[in-house]
Amino acid sequence: MPITVGQDTAKTRKTLSVGDQSFAYYSIPAAEAAGLGDFSKLPAALKVVLENMLRFEDGNTVTVDDIKAFAEWATKGGKNPREIAYRPARVLMQDFTGVPAVVDLAAMRDGIKHLGGDPQKINPLNPVDLVIDHSVMIDEFGNPRAFQMNVDREYERNMERYTFLKWGQTAFNNFRVVPPGTGICHQVNLEYLSQTVWSDKDQNGDVVAYPDTLVGTDSHTTMVNGAAVLGWGVGGIEAEAAMLGQPISMLIPEVVGFKLTGRMVEGTTGTDLVLKVVEMLREKGVVSKFVEFYGDGLNNLPLADRATIANMAPEYGATCGFFPIDEETLRYLRNTGREDDRVALVEAYAKENGFWRGADYDPVYTDTLELDMGTIVPAISGPKRPQDYIALDSAATAFGHYVKGIREGKDTSASSEVRWEGEGGAPEPTDIPGDEGHHKRGFVPTEKSHYQLHDGSIVIASITSCTNTSNPYVMIGAGLVARKAAALGLTRKPWVKTSLAPGSQVVSAYLEAADLQKDLDKIGFNLVGYGCTTCIGNSGPLAEEISKCINDNDLIGTSILSGNRNFEGRISPDVRANYLASPPLVVAYALVGDMNVDITKDSLGKDKDGNDVYLKDIWPTTKEIADLVEQTVTREAFQSKYADVFKGDEKWQGVEVPQQETYDWPSTSTYIQNPPYFQNMSKEPGTISNIEGARVLALLGDMVTTDHISPAGSFKDTTPAGRYLTERQVPSREFNSYGSRRGNHEVMMRGTFANIRIKNEMLDGVEGGYTKGPDGEQAAIFDAAMAYQENGTPLVIFGGEQYGAGSSRDWAAKGTALLGVKAVIAESFERIHRSNLVGMGVVPLEFTNGDTRKSLKLTGDETVSISGLDTIKPLQDVPCTITYADGTEKEITLKCRIDTAIEIEYIEHGGVLHYVLRNLAAS
Repeated sequence: MPITVGQDTAKTRKTLSVGDQSFAYYSIPAAEAAGLGDFSKLPAALKVVLENMLRFEDGNTVTVDDIKAFAEWATKGGKNPREIAYRPARVLMQDFTGVPAVVDLAAMRDGIKHLGGDPQKINPLNPVDLVIDHSVMIDEFGNPRAFQMNVDREYERNMERYTFLKWGQTAFNNFRVVPPGTGICHQVNLEYLSQTVWSDKDQNGDVVAYPDTLVGTDSHTTMVNGAAVLGWGVGGIEAEAAMLGQPISMLIPEVVGFKLTGRMVEGTTGTDLVLKVVEMLREKGVVSKFVEFYGDGLNNLPLADRATIANMAPEYGATCGFFPIDEETLRYLRNTGREDDRVALVEAYAKENGFWRGADYDPVYTDTLELDMGTIVPAISGPKRPQDYIALDSAATAFGHYVKGIREGKDTSASSEVRWEGEGGAPEPTDIPGDEGHHKRGFVPTEKSHYQLHDGSIVIASITSCTNTSNPYVMIGAGLVARKAAALGLTRKPWVKTSLAPGSQVVSAYLEAADLQKDLDKIGFNLVGYGCTTCIGNSGPLAEEISKCINDNDLIGTSILSGNRNFEGRISPDVRANYLASPPLVVAYALVGDMNVDITKDSLGKDKDGNDVYLKDIWPTTKEIADLVEQTVTREAFQSKYADVFKGDEKWQGVEVPQQETYDWPSTSTYIQNPPYFQNMSKEPGTISNIEGARVLALLGDMVTTDHISPAGSFKDTTPAGRYLTERQVPSREFNSYGSRRGNHEVMMRGTFANIRIKNEMLDGVEGGYTKGPDGEQAAIFDAAMAYQENGTPLVIFGGEQYGAGSSRDWAAKGTALLGVKAVIAESFERIHRSNLVGMGVVPLEFTNGDTRKSLKLTGDETVSISGLDTIKPLQDVPCTITYADGTEKEITLKCRIDTAIEIEYIEHGGVLHYVLRNLAAS
């Protein structure tokens, strides 16, 4: 489908010749020559957005004044929060968030028919790629049959979803599906889909070159910024609007410059670097800001390490972490199989239009900070948050301190010298559970004897996630650690569930070419699948006896993974402490099996001759790694593995779907259901109503993440979602995960706010998705919400700081809306979740004047009324009346976080998709 471009008042459209090809492009220097301002000092990340304004300037959604605002940004110290309408070139999805998006598109086709419109108007206008990567679970591990058995089980569990997605591929234009077993969406995007400079025909038939940009339905879409592709995560709601041609309303962001100097020292990895970057930027505070990396240190930083840093932008809170185009960008594009013509275009366009990072690159930033990469040391992060940075030589002490805090029921300082000098997992000559200092312990019987588990026993060690499996340096490093360990006779501890889940088939190609996969196999890191697995909670069940030991003895089970998220309750319901680490460290920790061991100086185990083996004995040198990367990570490997990326295996090819315009919703499906959003929808929008007499559904603390809010992971038959499936004759072993059932709103609304670690402060000492119902008694949040809905009572939620932090989970907003919540009142919001709430018609509000749920002494028994919403303007203050249980009232002021004029329209329509649907039906 041809791209649409604007009217170009300043005549910035020029011609670029590259070899024997000519491209139209929109010139930033030409905009300067036309008198629109001086853009020369803008960061490259912001120039991408500026070019978008030049290309789509139409006098309505984008004006000349919008363009001039970017020059004012540079003269005002890197600040000019003007509202702009931004149009990304494409949309990326993964299947967990993609399925509900396609469900919504299918429902919109039904909805537009109801309004008298043409279903064919519901089609993506921008290219959409959906990669099926979130569904594979680790049921089988540690043996050669693991991969095939997990794939077979994946198809058994998900055939309804896969049939639906394949229908979508045939029914919708501009929509492609990358089948299961191919890789993780962000790695496939980085290695294959992205072009850095995009080109397409416009409505006049001319080929236009422009920066590659995208939004994705996963927060780690930011990974591709490592290749100078501007992209970030949005909720599925925003993504659907973008693919349907709606601009993304945003404020011109501040850009924080992060200067990198020096080079990494021997023994450190890109993972160690990114964990320090996360800590520094979280401390700096970069929420809703762009971060751009610059400095001479980039000359020493491979693109794979850049992608690792860019991937974790959600962990440091930024919209994105961008790396400008330079020689390393071109090298990576060549090595990963991009056509020579494309690489030439990227270089010519970047240099011609001011995007190139040369020796004189010195833009204006809103603020800056600096890091000498020579100071980086080996590190991990945990046990609860990615920004909880711990130098590796302090890890054992820090864990001991964490356990002490848990057992004493309080937090303690990480600097306390507390370390358990336990047995390191060695069997004990007794089977009586007991305590050891602050630690608890228990015993797991085996056929031959038994072994001990205790606080800190590592029960999951997983090389997982696009964050690190996209990086051949750390993957080859992990293989070399495995090779050296296996040669000395070491292997994983028997209680450690080990797994290797690469982000693309290319990883397997170079591990096999380096002859390292067999070494990983020897110590239990067999291939389990190509997908996100452990990083998103698809770690699969632990052995029954291990799970029983942990739960019977209330042990603090531990995981170590090469992922990007380690929030409570995310990795496994049996694991309380989760640590992020580089793949080589994941292998090392699997060998020792215990977080209490200081692996920087303690023995990892005994070799064949009974000698102690230390980390230094199995750690490869930087040269060893670099030499193998040079030999095995080849252009040919990328070209071969991506040659038929959309074809899939025999199982995918065998999925049969009907050829029809609208979806025939199967009434008995427990995976795919027609959502209620557009049913009985009126042709005209409504108005925003004030909130009168609302009750509190939940009273939540700081850093409540979308993992806490949105249904994710496994669930039991005693939960509302489990009861729903049981009533429909689905056995518990077939429940699958919440994520796999995101296409069924009945399951998902029952799982909203149902995370096992969420703490509703309305209930003392209770964890999990519970609240007080209308009768004042404890009830599941879903059951209470339905009771309130039956009474016609509106609901509100109170929260603390950074409400909705974490992944771009649209169901965190959809579930909130379906439960009948009209407003969320918090101290602050994470960017994506605030936008998603608006997109579902839920009003986000922030406390002002220092008020918090604590200062107001809220208990959840209050009644809340909010006025001023019927005449709301962007970012307006509104009055709120809180009536306490004893009848006393308090008036407070809230800031309404409906940030822009278009967002007011979204709320009036009941959500962004309702807005789009009505407009398409009327056109």
